[in-house]
Amino acid sequence: MRRIASETFRVYEKKHNIHALVEFDVSKPRMLIKQYQAKTGEKISFTAFIVNCVGKAVEENKIVQAIRYKKKKLVIFNDVDALTLIERFVSGESWPTYHTIRAVNKKNLRDVHEEIRAAQVEQVNINETKQLMKRFLKMPRFLRMPIRKKVQTNPFSIKKHTGTIVVTAVGMFGTGVGWGIPYVGYSLSVTVGGITKKPIVINNKTEIRECLNLTVSFDHDIIDGAPAARFIARLKELIEGGFELENL
Repeated sequence: MRRIASETFRVYEKKHNIHALVEFDVSKPRMLIKQYQAKTGEKISFTAFIVNCVGKAVEENKIVQAIRYKKKKLVIFNDVDALTLIERFVSGESWPTYHTIRAVNKKNLRDVHEEIRAAQVEQVNINETKQLMKRFLKMPRFLRMPIRKKVQTNPFSIKKHTGTIVVTAVGMFGTGVGWGIPYVGYSLSVTVGGITKKPIVINNKTEIRECLNLTVSFDHDIIDGAPAARFIARLKELIEGGFELENL
């Protein structure tokens, strides 16, 4: 798996990514999730909530998921396909695996939550995946890399195989404050870090709030600072406002 990852990153070496390390107050959405769980007994996936907010923000700022086509064109898809990291348990072992939520901008929070929960318990044939990797790695490198480059640089192949954006939740594997700096080839990547309590001044009063560390990464060859800032501002509004949580 690491050899596959290493070759994948090699294709991304020439990208010029910029990273925004931001902090969002998630006290309201966390409270709404807890209230809903106390009322119904069901815990809404926080990852699903973040993915849903990202999908909505991209829907309103689609330039952030533009993909370069050849040298002089950009492809901007109408659907927002979010590749997200989920944790599956196979034979007692935890396996972080990726799942693509198709057209997340056309779904609501309930749809995204149920899709992630279903993916977490989906039966995965790890041995079959390993065998596919081994067969691919047995190919000579001069044959592997052109195939990989074609798949990872063609907008239509990218959308088909890995979606148009990526949302990874490194916070699911640990606790505490921290930001993740991704190494990705997407025009937009959102990396969910840790959640910590800290004092914040609200209406001239100091309150203890829950803050989420979030890294928003852009391909600077495609996305300028102004649209990136607009996207982050809108994402902040959606997350801190508890988008769609009150409608469950």
